[in-house]
Amino acid sequence: MTIFFGTLFLIGLLLVGIPVGYALGIAGSLALLYIAPMATVLGLMTEVVHHTFANFAILTIPAFVLMSEFLSAGGIADDMMIACNRLLRRVRGGLAVACVLAGAVLAASSGSSTASVATISRAAFPTMKRLGYNPGLAVGTIAISGTLAIMIPPSIALVVYGILTEESIGKLFIAGIGPGIVTALGYVATILFILWRRPDYAPDMLTALVDESGEVIEQKGRVWPIGLLVALVLGALYSGLATPTEVGAIGAVGAFVLALALGRLKPADMVRAIGNTLRTTTMIVTIIFGALMFGYFMTFTQTTNRLLGFIAEAELSPYTVLVAILLVYLLLGMLMDQFAILVLTVPISYSIITGLGFDPIWFGVLIVKTAEIGLVTPPVGLNVFIASAATGQPTKVGFRGVAPFVVTELILLALFVMFPQISLFLVN
Repeated sequence: MTIFFGTLFLIGLLLVGIPVGYALGIAGSLALLYIAPMATVLGLMTEVVHHTFANFAILTIPAFVLMSEFLSAGGIADDMMIACNRLLRRVRGGLAVACVLAGAVLAASSGSSTASVATISRAAFPTMKRLGYNPGLAVGTIAISGTLAIMIPPSIALVVYGILTEESIGKLFIAGIGPGIVTALGYVATILFILWRRPDYAPDMLTALVDESGEVIEQKGRVWPIGLLVALVLGALYSGLATPTEVGAIGAVGAFVLALALGRLKPADMVRAIGNTLRTTTMIVTIIFGALMFGYFMTFTQTTNRLLGFIAEAELSPYTVLVAILLVYLLLGMLMDQFAILVLTVPISYSIITGLGFDPIWFGVLIVKTAEIGLVTPPVGLNVFIASAATGQPTKVGFRGVAPFVVTELILLALFVMFPQISLFLVN
């Protein structure tokens, strides 16, 4: 009964608009006071702060966020979008396919979904609009392309999962490669299928990218800066020369140096990039603080052990339990922030899944995949809202355009459940 009232209190705080991190911390602390002495609760608060800041892996988050901000501020991400269009513009719907390719490369260099969506919107939509692309297809493609940053390493979501479960972040990154590539190919296949059914949704012509003012920007696209950065980051990571945290720092410094060398990083841009990094990092770390306090409350109430006991008594098959958990994640993804879902639920779901004998690295990929789907599903599909705002299109157009991709995402999720080797063959 205690866990029921604690959870109800948390939901109430969220409904009245308290930020997720504060809601988790307040609900967890006050609920703990109901079942534990004040000295114990204060001790746990101290432990939470120390555990989080003493965890070297936490530095991975601001490092990768800062790298993403420098790429955006220096226009290097825009160059990638332009270069992808040059490569694919002879194909019907080539600009839409170029968005997916650019989203994959940006994901491999930054790990920020929102930054990818904003960049692709700015670089691709003006030309898509001028050429007569269907608005739903254009906004849907842009929104779904940004979600690749959730899966393709370096992924901040995988970092958070690794911190919460103390699993190897390096192994999680490696496990994300296969699913990330398969997901990108699935998006391309969806675009081609849509255009096969509705060829009028995209033109079949050779064209150049233009910006919002109509100026041709084709000649501005350079591949080597982001290619060099991706080679630097992934080379250092997968060769074992640096840890994920060190790779994040290397990437941030590399993006900063490249932006300076290209003469595109003004003092105001640098200040804005650092400010955005501080805001994003503070948000994520606050959520982790609050979730750890709520997690201690769950531990004191023996919720995880009771759930495991219930599953054992019900004699449910392990895969039935796994599917039920993934369905819960899909539902939560429609209603809550992805990082909040991870930090709130992973301590419980991780214990259940490992108790059933499933691979924790594989499970990490699966729940990050559900978070990816949550970025484009209503009513809280963040990527669709960002893409719609950046392109000036109604939100309903964006959700309508992304619907075929959501179907593809669900098929891919089922594929990853049935074939764990897609995630684990590189790890093993």
